[in-house]
Amino acid sequence: MSKKLIRDLAKALKEAASFECGEKLNLRVTKLPPPPKPLKARDIVQLRKNLNMSQAVFAGYINVTPSTVRSWEQGLRQPGKAALKLLHVARKDPRVLTRV
Repeated sequence: MSKKLIRDLAKALKEAASFECGEKLNLRVTKLPPPPKPLKARDIVQLRKNLNMSQAVFAGYINVTPSTVRSWEQGLRQPGKAALKLLHVARKDPRVLTRV
């Protein structure tokens, strides 16, 4: 283990012990947004058509295969977490895909 990691672990252990003893600490809390809701097949088709793209071109823009887009649009599969997030971003601002 590196010295920095050992120092960080020791600090974290001291903070945990202090917290357990009832000491008030200034702990950082990060609130994450909820995961995106699943999209229906027709929503994905509509997004692609709004962009005026073929399945192959759309697939290239979101870095998946055309067969993956086809299976999403047929309702055979659902986009994974990262792809789903990207699709939601593109729904909000379709130009995002063409600017990247």
